[in-house]
Amino acid sequence: MPVVADVSARRRRDIVDALRRGTVPQHGLDVMAVGLARFEAAIDGELDAAAAGGSGFKAVRGEYGAGKTFYARWLVERAKKRGFAAAEVQISETETPLHRLETVYRRIVENLATSEAAPSALREIVDGWFHVLEEDVIASGLDRGDESAVQRGAAALLDRRLDTVSRSAPAFATALRGYRRAVLSGDVDQAEGLIGWLGGQPHVAASVRRSAGVRGELDHFGALGFLQGLLTVLRDSDYHGMVVVLDEVETLQRVRSDVREKSLNALRQLVDEIDSGRFPGLYLVITGTPAFYDGQQGMQRLPPLAQRLAVDFSVDAAFDNPRAPQIRLPGFSLASLVELGSRVRDIYVTGADAPERVRAQIDDAYVADFAVTVAGRLGDKVGVAPRLFLKKLIDVMDRVDQFDAFDPRRDYSLTVASSELTDTEREASHRGDLRAPAAPVGVDDIELDV
Repeated sequence: MPVVADVSARRRRDIVDALRRGTVPQHGLDVMAVGLARFEAAIDGELDAAAAGGSGFKAVRGEYGAGKTFYARWLVERAKKRGFAAAEVQISETETPLHRLETVYRRIVENLATSEAAPSALREIVDGWFHVLEEDVIASGLDRGDESAVQRGAAALLDRRLDTVSRSAPAFATALRGYRRAVLSGDVDQAEGLIGWLGGQPHVAASVRRSAGVRGELDHFGALGFLQGLLTVLRDSDYHGMVVVLDEVETLQRVRSDVREKSLNALRQLVDEIDSGRFPGLYLVITGTPAFYDGQQGMQRLPPLAQRLAVDFSVDAAFDNPRAPQIRLPGFSLASLVELGSRVRDIYVTGADAPERVRAQIDDAYVADFAVTVAGRLGDKVGVAPRLFLKKLIDVMDRVDQFDAFDPRRDYSLTVASSELTDTEREASHRGDLRAPAAPVGVDDIELDV
């Protein structure tokens, strides 16, 4: 695991700013990955299998606050460092309904990123692929100075490499050819329109589509072909593949029964296609709550899918199999919450204006006291405490860093407004008192689950 000293100033700033807002950072999660070491070997093995031309699927379960979004972003960051492109998509009834795969594909492209390119990286990836095609035909013996011959050779190579995709999604290959012609001729509007259409964007001008020889809009079944085409382009551009995270699939429990069944069928279709080998290089991850996987309003409504992902979680979590198709996140204990707080403190200190003062005031004992206090305000439900704990801890450190006379033990009492809580935190807080200052807690009074 990287040490805090290795974190760049930019990553450190991104981490602290995100935690200050109460959100999961987009980068630098490897230094905050408390309790995830148990999954590293299995993940790396599955990513290696995808990079070798295979594909994979993993279901992640965890209660609210167990760190599913953190896990997903940690995995995405890990995959990008290993040469994968990646996209994280949040499933929702209105914005990204799972039963509309054309919308899911569009969100994948909108959030597509690599270690070099931020979302959406589609244009950079496609342009890079064309460059690879040209270099490959030059390497085959063509004269680099004969531009016409190089372009003809690249066009022929494009056709050969998209042969399989052309049989299932001919429009994808046609649009790629049209985009390439538009780029070579300097037709910016045509190129922009076609790259949008390749990304599944609706309402691309009819004149753009007509000029490229493509028709209509992307539909549910066409989306699978477009996904296959995108994977072909990625792997042909020296990427190892693509990791796609479908986050919060438990939202399916709240939709109409007919929509839920369509969504579960769409998920089953994706899993079946992955198993069939249609998507070499794809590693698909879904996240959801135990209620989604085990309840009658979730996965159990589609027995073939439920059977495919069934795992026995009655054994001690210490012996969970990280290679299984479904894994569970253990959530936070008080000990892991304190460890996470200490790591965040160390990250903060390396960029603080008064690092010695922050480290002295926010020592390990204070972090432990603070973790107990925040958890107490949330009904002692440590599992839902990390977001609020880190947000408030950053606030305390900001005050120590800026004001010489500020003593957090003397001048700070934790207050939590109901309006700053998520629904899950608010429900947990009913067991605590948000208004009254917490009683002082000594470090000797803390019981850590170690």
